[in-house]
Amino acid sequence: MAQANSLRSVLYALAANLSIAIAKFAAALYTGSGAMLAEAIHSTADSGNQLLLILGMKQSRRPPSDEYPLGYGKSVFFWSFVVAVMLFSMGGMFSLYEGWHKLHNPEPLHQPMVAVTVLVFAIVAEGLSLLGAMREINKERGDLGWFEWFRESRNSPLLVIFGEDLAALLGLLLALMFILLTMVTGNPLFDALGSIGIGILLITVATLVGREVMALLIGQSAAPENRRAMQAWLVERPEIAELYNLLTLQMGDNLMVAIKARMEEQQDAARLIADINRVERDFRKAFPGIAWCFFEPDNED
Repeated sequence: MAQANSLRSVLYALAANLSIAIAKFAAALYTGSGAMLAEAIHSTADSGNQLLLILGMKQSRRPPSDEYPLGYGKSVFFWSFVVAVMLFSMGGMFSLYEGWHKLHNPEPLHQPMVAVTVLVFAIVAEGLSLLGAMREINKERGDLGWFEWFRESRNSPLLVIFGEDLAALLGLLLALMFILLTMVTGNPLFDALGSIGIGILLITVATLVGREVMALLIGQSAAPENRRAMQAWLVERPEIAELYNLLTLQMGDNLMVAIKARMEEQQDAARLIADINRVERDFRKAFPGIAWCFFEPDNED
């Protein structure tokens, strides 16, 4: 299975959101649209989020040290969680506030066709960004459905980018729909309802993304499919008589693995050590993401 390029997806999203945010702010100031202002804040927050993801990905590649013997891999999980919180607060809560304010103080839109033009541009740009993310996701999801991939993936930057892009595209479609309703009916309350709808959407997506990333931050195992493949590989090894336990822990892009097994060779210590070393060496070749491997030979579980 091909390796997904998370950084490429983040850079696609950053370029799209920066250009969209500038266009949205200009349109919001010109038209007075609450839904457009909510979308402008959302795109700005998304741009900042992508920078935080890049920071997390950079920090996660720092080598292990005496103080951090297992490295900094989980840094990317931390910053991914911060992004989910920002999506909830700066995106979702602000949109709700703006919608509530406009609901009680409705204002007519000025030149709404400007907002419509900007939204159409933004929909195209976000659609391209989402397609780029989906292309990278397809490299790692295999036969999994989209929801299964979302629940089982250990690639937090790709999870966040997918959630952000999907929420952004749906939010843009909502904003366009409610602005068109405002234009057709002449009732500015539809614009306020659009902002509230966008807020609810962003909070929902942020909660779903945050829950998945929180699990990684606490300490999730390797993806179920990957763990099953590891177990099957170890069981087939002729040096291993019985596999007692396999523990895995996702550490950013890398894995920590602990194996407990009864070995075929139990009399000759030198041969036992050689068998373990050979299994570990071949195991790392078969599963390149393994950074730490601890092997415990035993006679019982």
